[in-house]
Amino acid sequence: MSTSHHHHHPPYLITTLFFLFLNFSCLHANELELLLSFKSSIQDPLKHLSSWSYSSTNDVCLWSGVVCNNISRVVSLDLSGKNMSGQILTAATFRLPFLQTINLSNNNLSGPIPHDIFTTSSPSLRYLNLSNNNFSGSIPRGFLPNLYTLDLSNNMFTGEIYNDIGVFSNLRVLDLGGNVLTGHVPGYLGNLSRLEFLTLASNQLTGGVPVELGKMKNLKWIYLGYNNLSGEIPYQIGGLSSLNHLDLVYNNLSGPIPPSLGDLKKLEYMFLYQNKLSGQIPPSIFSLQNLISLDFSDNSLSGEIPELVAQMQSLEILHLFSNNLTGKIPEGVTSLPRLKVLQLWSNRFSGGIPANLGKHNNLTVLDLSTNNLTGKLPDTLCDSGHLTKLILFSNSLDSQIPPSLGMCQSLERVRLQNNGFSGKLPRGFTKLQLVNFLDLSNNNLQGNINTWDMPQLEMLDLSVNKFFGELPDFSRSKRLKKLDLSRNKISGVVPQGLMTFPEIMDLDLSENEITGVIPRELSSCKNLVNLDLSHNNFTGEIPSSFAEFQVLSDLDLSCNQLSGEIPKNLGNIESLVQVNISHNLLHGSLPFTGAFLAINATAVEGNIDLCSENSASGLRPCKVVRKRSTKSWWLIITSTFAAFLAVLVSGFFIVLVFQRTHNVLEVKKVEQEDGTKWETQFFDSKFMKSFTVNTILSSLKDQNVLVDKNGVHFVVKEVKKYDSLPEMISDMRKLSDHKNILKIVATCRSETVAYLIHEDVEGKRLSQVLSGLSWERRRKIMKGIVEALRFLHCRCSPAVVAGNLSPENIVIDVTDEPRLCLGLPGLLCMDAAYMAPGIIYISVSKQKDQIQLFNLE
Repeated sequence: MSTSHHHHHPPYLITTLFFLFLNFSCLHANELELLLSFKSSIQDPLKHLSSWSYSSTNDVCLWSGVVCNNISRVVSLDLSGKNMSGQILTAATFRLPFLQTINLSNNNLSGPIPHDIFTTSSPSLRYLNLSNNNFSGSIPRGFLPNLYTLDLSNNMFTGEIYNDIGVFSNLRVLDLGGNVLTGHVPGYLGNLSRLEFLTLASNQLTGGVPVELGKMKNLKWIYLGYNNLSGEIPYQIGGLSSLNHLDLVYNNLSGPIPPSLGDLKKLEYMFLYQNKLSGQIPPSIFSLQNLISLDFSDNSLSGEIPELVAQMQSLEILHLFSNNLTGKIPEGVTSLPRLKVLQLWSNRFSGGIPANLGKHNNLTVLDLSTNNLTGKLPDTLCDSGHLTKLILFSNSLDSQIPPSLGMCQSLERVRLQNNGFSGKLPRGFTKLQLVNFLDLSNNNLQGNINTWDMPQLEMLDLSVNKFFGELPDFSRSKRLKKLDLSRNKISGVVPQGLMTFPEIMDLDLSENEITGVIPRELSSCKNLVNLDLSHNNFTGEIPSSFAEFQVLSDLDLSCNQLSGEIPKNLGNIESLVQVNISHNLLHGSLPFTGAFLAINATAVEGNIDLCSENSASGLRPCKVVRKRSTKSWWLIITSTFAAFLAVLVSGFFIVLVFQRTHNVLEVKKVEQEDGTKWETQFFDSKFMKSFTVNTILSSLKDQNVLVDKNGVHFVVKEVKKYDSLPEMISDMRKLSDHKNILKIVATCRSETVAYLIHEDVEGKRLSQVLSGLSWERRRKIMKGIVEALRFLHCRCSPAVVAGNLSPENIVIDVTDEPRLCLGLPGLLCMDAAYMAPGIIYISVSKQKDQIQLFNLE
């Protein structure tokens, strides 16, 4: 008889399983509620969280961005880059009991982080990434014992980095970069002995680099750049034997580079640029055989680069530009097999470029510009076949450009200007298919350049050389924006191919021997801003099609053999500011519009028979032809009578002017009780009794304001540089005789000081109103300034007016007219060396008047 065994579960086991099930269900329900509360607090426009909802299964492990472990507990929440916005109001979601990873980076979340996030989050949390959002407020305090990564970078956190950040003893990665943090870098960071990556860059941190960083022996990456750190680089950093990446750029660090940095044998990247470091580069640095990139640019380093540089066999990038380095470029750089980028510009290197440079390197960029280099170019520079940028301008290099560069098909940017290169361009040099920028100006190059095939070319400058022959055909270079062939010996006519530049902005063919007519097709260059065809042998008329230019600002046709009349509609180009048509064979009247309204005499002189209604042009007035009336006899009688009256009136005014001039030229001299001798000169006799030396000097105590007997206000201004005042006295009346120039009525001076007295105008300074000006008002003001400056320009011969005019010294009166405050020619009521801070810049010279009116605030 068989016996059957029945298994009976003890009651306590069933009870235990039941409670575990209940607990499991409660935990599961709790996770679901916590996640849904997070969803309800944020905006999710792209519906990435649409799966987060109650359903028949309620299985959160199937929700988007949620990862569970093998017992279905949430361990990771990754919602990076979901375009979510809003504020995280509570830290509830962070309390999921098994949670190890939270990644909310690359969203638009904002507001402060819950202040208790570090004290109430799950203790199992290891990875917290809230980077690239708009979080603000201060960094929360607290402690998460198992946190490995804390990334709060690229937000708007403010305040200081608190000292007890050092309690996160397990941290491997700390990134607080790209915020608005202030204060010092806390020395307590040294307690993070396991930290491998430290980034505090792009904040507003001050003080020094803490020496305690030297205790963090596991550090592989230090990035403290783009702050306001000062002081010296601590030598203790040289003890970080695991360091791979050292970046302290864009600070105010000073003093020498510590030689101990040469002990960082694992270092691959060392960036110390844009600081105030001085002294020599320690030789130990050049023994770092694993270094890939070294950048010490924009400092004040001195001394030479030693031949030890040959040891850096892993080096790919060497940036030492903008320092005070001297001596020769070491031969050692030629033996660095991986060297791609060598930038040593703006130093004081001398001697030649090493003969084999490029032969054993992998050169892509070579910039040795603005040094004192001599000799010829090595023909090995392009041996790698990868050279894209060759920048060697402003040296004393000579001889021919090596033939190898004519075959360097990888070249994109070539700048060899301001050297002594001679001879012809190498064969193939004008057919390099990738070159977009080529500047060979200011050399002694010669030869015929009539073949040109550079389809990518955007900028070409061959000026100030000895090229001859006809203009090349540039029809393949459709992208040209600037073409400067000036000051050569180019002859022949302008070919039609030159007219096919859809993007050209600057065309300069001046000072050559070009003949023929100016092609009317030039007007098809709709983006042309500057056109200079001066000092050639152009004949024929100015093309009437020039009126079609839309953005032309500067037109110079001077010193040619152009004939005929000036096209009337040329003045209708609204953008046109400068015109020079001097020394041609032109006749007829100047257009009385646009840039011709304020044109000065030097821009129109030397023509056959030009006339103008504008007296400032220096040209004769144009005759007005009228039809003879049947009552011409009556006009003759009227004219005779008017002429008789004019003679009487003129005689009266001559007497007045003589009397006024006599008064003006008279100098009143006074000696005060303290023995100081003063001379006062008036330019208007009616003020001679109103103003005395005493009233002028007493006005200095009353905000430099002087009031005459009629209650009219005047301003007394001290002249800083008044040595030339006596010679300028006779010109003062002329120079302020313009509606846009404040009228000067007197000068008062002793042996030590001089004052100008000028009218006070009701209005506001340009600096006060500039930001709110419409373009129409801006244009009216600029026109007034232009007219005043052109007036000064014409009346100051032989002196030249030149000044940087501050918006503080221009008053906009109640009629919106600008009024310049004129001290002396060249001293527009200020020291001539004064430079206004960027809002308005005006300069005047004999050759060109440049007017700009910008609001850069």
